[in-house]
Amino acid sequence: METHRTRRKRLGCRSALVGGGVAVAIGALLAPLVEAPAASAATRADEVRHPVTYVDPLIGSAGGGNTYPGATLPFGMIAWSPTSTAGDQTNTAAANGYSYDTTRVRGFSLTHVNGAGCHPGAAGDVPIMPFVGEVDSSPTADTKDQKYAATFSHENEKAEPGRYRVGLDSGASADLAVSQRAGVADFSFPQDAPARLLFRTSNSLNGSENAHIEIDRERHKVTGWVLTGAFCGRRANGGENNRKTYYRLYFQASFDRAFSTVGTWENDRLSPGATTADGGEGYLTGADRAGRGSGGYVGFDTARDNDVRMRLGISYVSLAGAEANLRAEIAPRASVADVAAEGRAAWDRRLRAIRISGGGEPRRTAFYTALYHSLQQPNLISDTDGRYPGMDGTPHRVERGQTAQYSNFSGWDQYRAQVQLLALLQPEVAGDFAQSLLNFARQNGGVWDRWVHISGATHVMTGDPSAATLATFYAMGVRNFDAKGAFDSLYRQATAPHTDGLSDKGCPGQCEGQRPGLAQYLESRYAAQDACHCWGGAAETLEDSVADDALARWARLLGRTKEADELGARGGYWRNVFNPQATGAAGYIQARNRDGSWVTPFDPASDRGFAQGSAATYTWMVPQDVQGLAEAMGGRDKAAARLDGFFHKPDGSWSVRGGDPLRYDPTNEPGIHAPWLYNALGQPWKTQETVRQIVTTVYGTGPKGLPGNDDLGTMSAWYVFAALGLYPQAPGRAEALLTGPLLPRAVIAPAGQRRALTIDAPEASDTHPYVHAVRVNGRPHDASWLDGSVVRQGGSLAFDLADRPDTGWATDPGRLPR
Repeated sequence: METHRTRRKRLGCRSALVGGGVAVAIGALLAPLVEAPAASAATRADEVRHPVTYVDPLIGSAGGGNTYPGATLPFGMIAWSPTSTAGDQTNTAAANGYSYDTTRVRGFSLTHVNGAGCHPGAAGDVPIMPFVGEVDSSPTADTKDQKYAATFSHENEKAEPGRYRVGLDSGASADLAVSQRAGVADFSFPQDAPARLLFRTSNSLNGSENAHIEIDRERHKVTGWVLTGAFCGRRANGGENNRKTYYRLYFQASFDRAFSTVGTWENDRLSPGATTADGGEGYLTGADRAGRGSGGYVGFDTARDNDVRMRLGISYVSLAGAEANLRAEIAPRASVADVAAEGRAAWDRRLRAIRISGGGEPRRTAFYTALYHSLQQPNLISDTDGRYPGMDGTPHRVERGQTAQYSNFSGWDQYRAQVQLLALLQPEVAGDFAQSLLNFARQNGGVWDRWVHISGATHVMTGDPSAATLATFYAMGVRNFDAKGAFDSLYRQATAPHTDGLSDKGCPGQCEGQRPGLAQYLESRYAAQDACHCWGGAAETLEDSVADDALARWARLLGRTKEADELGARGGYWRNVFNPQATGAAGYIQARNRDGSWVTPFDPASDRGFAQGSAATYTWMVPQDVQGLAEAMGGRDKAAARLDGFFHKPDGSWSVRGGDPLRYDPTNEPGIHAPWLYNALGQPWKTQETVRQIVTTVYGTGPKGLPGNDDLGTMSAWYVFAALGLYPQAPGRAEALLTGPLLPRAVIAPAGQRRALTIDAPEASDTHPYVHAVRVNGRPHDASWLDGSVVRQGGSLAFDLADRPDTGWATDPGRLPR
């Protein structure tokens, strides 16, 4: 174990943090992933042994990726990361609290959500700030973060899986490491200045209803809680309905030394010597919230010892739970280095679910960081004793056979890629997550919310992503949840109208109804724009069609033929919002009114009737029936020609970076499956070149290495699948679409007893994106899709890649994806 003396020598002041590490002082904000061909075929000798060494948590921390660089473990409860400030204590420089381009922080918060887009985002609870100087005014009164915040340089910052370190320009530094529900920190201070640690208990990213702090001088402890919620509460399109509380985070911190001074504050009143304080900030921003809130501080004598160690546990159930979590997960004398080593090993084990060979360092970094971001969620909310906060506002225990309760479900985003990767690599976690969502629904009157944060139903986005998600889990072989109970509950939600479905509260962006206007939908067979109580009638119809098709496939696997036939027919309701005469030149998905008339005027670039996307983008959102969509467009050749125009400008140049409402947008979910549609249209070589163009120009290393919000691992999961040469065909299915792998070899070794899936592509390089031939388990495979049994059971997949298109491979009309 380290002593204070050795820790001072190791950590010291900020200069000790300079240099080393994958995440320090990255030169370019975006390094495109273009590599030369491999010198020779990859062998097992060049397999990555320790993937964790290639993870850079700073990827996506600029340019709207909204990732965070702080310390967290796979699916962990605690995520200890900086909250940056641009001069407004009621706001942050980025949606998730950290912006690479803003190098001033006001604390290190205990909870975060990866890549959420609402600004302010979610969580960011209890920022803890090492401050050099006397606390002689209320930190809450420092509304512009001029005094009780500090700047830093990226040269003095190091982020790695499970650990975060930074040296502040004030002379203080923070070194943080975590377990699943607890953490340990070393805060270092200059020896010639006052050393204080601020607990900003009320200052969550979205604000708070109330907060409480208690300082125990005798036992060297600080405990407290914050009562908060309000995810997307500042959103202009319905967020005001979500400015409400739905969880309480408890924390318990203990120190290795006595406090030299203590104090608290409430609003603008500072109380030196006080040991308790209460008060929230509300859920607004700017002048409506500035100057409100509470917290406390403790001070230390650094004359002989300038390093302070803090051990901390958190819980969503109770203070006792926070203490028990800390006691169970971190040994009393464990150092930051000890905890960081265990965390690093935990990440390495999870990341080794995919072992790649070949590829240069930038490509390995992009791949394993994407996998890292994909496996940050769902997040634990149950304590070590199995207790967790229910959606009904009371504590519950995990169900029999359930390992843990998970939350943070960004359903509208995740059901398209992230949940498939979770099911493939971590089926036991996927099953626990499915059971968790069922538990919440049972506590919520049978209603499955589409965006669950901690124990809150936030209603964010549109559609019924829970149905698509659980159907996907089951199709991919996940069985450790109450599948029959979950299906029955989701079927009721899809067939029995609920009173919330007639409410316009929260609309358009956070409509309370999870199957809004269901009676009208079942009668008209589409969601009417003028009567749907939803974000957009056309988008809702497409989302519900995807969900119903997924439920139908699940029903068939369960032997529920009647329900399968009923829901299968509803999976084709997308046809009722496809207008073949939408424009003089082409048909599009278009919103309709209840009387059957089309909503006009119509513009393919408009989002009228849609949610975060245009008609041009949503027209392709029929992954469950691509052949039907092609038929509606006049045939596969005409559909492929239109798809060409979706990815290219009129002059033929690529248009895959976003910003044009008529073309592909890599930053948002409705169209991210579109590159793979060429497979079903009989032109798979165009999928191969399109995916490769996106992978090598839109994604990269460095803080701007993600195209947009990571959306709880969705965009990262897209990259992982693209690099492997696979992509989920449609929700509710295990089949995968094929393209040219980015890496010479990958071994997918899921957790548990599943057989590995080995992918070999010896010629993989930037000059060889095209598929010439494929062998599955040693046999020739002349189809651009992979049967779900291979995905579920493993085997071998071998690609022969070429430097030019093979327009004959996998084009047999009878073998196209259906």
